[in-house]
Amino acid sequence: MKNGNYCFPLTVSDLSSRYLLGCDAHPAISLEKSFAHFKGLFTIYGLPGRIRTDNGVPFASNALARLSQLSVWFIKLGIYPELIEPGKPQQNGVHERMHRTLNQEATIPPASSLRGQQRKLDRFREEFNQERPHEALGMKRPGEVYQASSRAMPKQIEPYDYPAHYLVRKVSRAGTIRVLRRQIFVSNTLQEGYVGLEEVDDGVYDLYFCFYQIGRYELKTNRIRDIVSKVGVSRRQVDLASRVLPMS
Repeated sequence: MKNGNYCFPLTVSDLSSRYLLGCDAHPAISLEKSFAHFKGLFTIYGLPGRIRTDNGVPFASNALARLSQLSVWFIKLGIYPELIEPGKPQQNGVHERMHRTLNQEATIPPASSLRGQQRKLDRFREEFNQERPHEALGMKRPGEVYQASSRAMPKQIEPYDYPAHYLVRKVSRAGTIRVLRRQIFVSNTLQEGYVGLEEVDDGVYDLYFCFYQIGRYELKTNRIRDIVSKVGVSRRQVDLASRVLPMS
């Protein structure tokens, strides 16, 4: 900005309608501020079925299944965290196209302060949603098309009920679980949470955090294979939700 400081906008939009739900000016990439912003959006607009993001902080990490504290929270809320492939922003092309317009109209020139930049972002969001027709929407405006989710933000998150045939294990503070007398490291992002193991072959278990498959555990080698980065999303996971809420 003109004062020499950086502004990091957190932008959230609905892929179907192009509706820009949020455009929040942050002084730095902040997990705390990201939590607060999403909580506010979910309270107003309801919970989406899935959220598509890039692989950057705070949406992903180097942990198993690239889980971060934020994506773990999404999963607890019943939201599927959908990561685009690294280095392929075109997989979130609609959202990136909005970013190009935002940069042209809300950052050139930049404001002199974070508060001033937020005002510019708010004006852009209002115009983008309520005044600007989109060819992909039949020349309708996003505000005319968007419908909020029917899934309300819960007052508290209930424990996930794993199927009866799963082995359910609590993740220790060290990020480990014990399976048939063997200890294996899972993830520090799941400390004090519960994971479920479904046996799919002799000594081979699909490993889940709630509904989200995070790996495949092999008893023979006592290793967990990170399937998120190596194996495509299963049909069962795709069918869990149909709505896509991309963001950056």
